[in-house]
Amino acid sequence: MRTDDASVTRQMAADLGISVEEAEALDTIGTQVHQRLLTDTDYRTLQFMTEPELVERIRTLVEIVSRDREISLSARAKEQMLAEVLNEVVGYGPIQTFLDDPTISEVMVNGPDSVYIERRGKVEATTRRFMDDAHVMRIIEKIIAPLGRRIDESTPMVDARLPDGSRVNAIIPPISVVGPCVTIRKFSADPLTGEDLVGFGTFSETMLTFLQGCVNARLNIVVSGGTGSGKTTTLNVLSAMIPHDERIITVEDAAELQLQQEHVITLESRPSNLEGRGEITIRDLVRNCLRMRPDRIVVGECRGVEALDMLQAMNTGHDGSITTVHSNSPRDTLSRLETLVLMANANLPSRAIREQISSAIDLIIHQERLRDGSRRLTNVTEVQRMEGDAIVLQDLFVFEREGFAPDGNIIGHHVPCGVRPLFMDRMESEGITFSWEIFDPQANM
Repeated sequence: MRTDDASVTRQMAADLGISVEEAEALDTIGTQVHQRLLTDTDYRTLQFMTEPELVERIRTLVEIVSRDREISLSARAKEQMLAEVLNEVVGYGPIQTFLDDPTISEVMVNGPDSVYIERRGKVEATTRRFMDDAHVMRIIEKIIAPLGRRIDESTPMVDARLPDGSRVNAIIPPISVVGPCVTIRKFSADPLTGEDLVGFGTFSETMLTFLQGCVNARLNIVVSGGTGSGKTTTLNVLSAMIPHDERIITVEDAAELQLQQEHVITLESRPSNLEGRGEITIRDLVRNCLRMRPDRIVVGECRGVEALDMLQAMNTGHDGSITTVHSNSPRDTLSRLETLVLMANANLPSRAIREQISSAIDLIIHQERLRDGSRRLTNVTEVQRMEGDAIVLQDLFVFEREGFAPDGNIIGHHVPCGVRPLFMDRMESEGITFSWEIFDPQANM
């Protein structure tokens, strides 16, 4: 941890409940203890040490190093030192504390001197620091090595995941000017349920009931929204609604979906090797999963040429498929899908692509992250039909904003639009019925 910023050191000392002098010594002593642990203990012995044995060994080294440097540490500072070194050996260094904190949803390392977190939708600066660029690189290597991925000057970006499924992106110099950067989007140990999202205000109880019916009726659904809007969380919730007797195949860049069903096959893309060979793309996986007798196909995100294969799957009997797309509105979702299909060099006219989209997709669920940090489903929109060269969309539920609370939070509620979707006949043929009241704005006031 760098100590050139006195205000950061004072803040860190206050956060940890130790003196400024002890906070300044943590970095130096911690580094020496870590080095002594690695040099004095055989690597294989270190691997097979139990955590109590490792803790005792580190505690002894903290006493030895602090005595050699003639630095007196309080009991609290020694415990903090023990935790720091233990995190370096068995965890992810300075950011391990944030990864263990369930109230933190995102950790952002912007070079060695800057670490930010997201807590309850708000981004906060922290006092945690890395020693230098090499320290950040060691943590990145610790994350990606078990996955067989690599990062170097020739491949300066990598997507990975932690053992708990949290999503990791790393980018290093020369692409990143500020030094190695790491972004970790944490996933809850206990997957969020539809009832949890109702409690958070993401959508209403009525919408949850409706979405459950849509999934059971095997409608093709696209979850759209901007970065960090909660698309993957909503995708998880929708996927959890799939009946347990169906065969589900998921396709992702980095496996992060947390499906609870028994019959689930998870496919993950793979980057090329050092020779530039062996790459397996999302498109390859989507094509392959069509040969694996899926009842449902769940694609973590369509952001490239795989959109064409996904649409074709939806149009050739693979009903009930679900995916996500980055976009700013339901209408923008259709434009983005059209652009992604054009990227596949399919040489299809725009009208043919739009006809594919309108016949493949039944429902668009659009999600946004609002100014107060909350994540809300702002539109549940039916994809109806073609009229001329345009696809007709019809909102079924929307989020209406009413203003701001004194604490700055947005006040609003979800309301139905008073329209019965055209696919209700199809749902009723599957034995799924809703009373008119769930679509009536007056009945839901």
